[in-house]
Amino acid sequence: MASDVTGFFRQQKKKSGVTRAAGSKKTPRSKAKGSASCGSDVVQPPALVSHGSFDLLDEFDDKEEVLRQFDMNMAYGPCLGMSRLDRWKRATALGLQPPEEIGRLLRAGKSNPECLWDGRV
Repeated sequence: MASDVTGFFRQQKKKSGVTRAAGSKKTPRSKAKGSASCGSDVVQPPALVSHGSFDLLDEFDDKEEVLRQFDMNMAYGPCLGMSRLDRWKRATALGLQPPEEIGRLLRAGKSNPECLWDGRV
């Protein structure tokens, strides 16, 4: 065990508080090379790619927006591990009354059958 802690902390106490030891110079802190922050000129890394396309694209139509809202609505149960249509059918069977519009969109087969979180979680 260390019996003399003052050897580890070479500081002199004064009335105004703790100061640096004699001989130590205050050096300005610099940002780590390549770090990005607000107002930085450093280029951000590209967005993560999942299933061959960028995750953060906002290029989807109104139908996909409605289906994403369905995915995020927990009133119809969890959506992971099953397709959107299976989730809609399960919610109907349990009497949760999911919107019929969602059922029509999913049965048409022109939208992504997997939930919003598929492959991300």
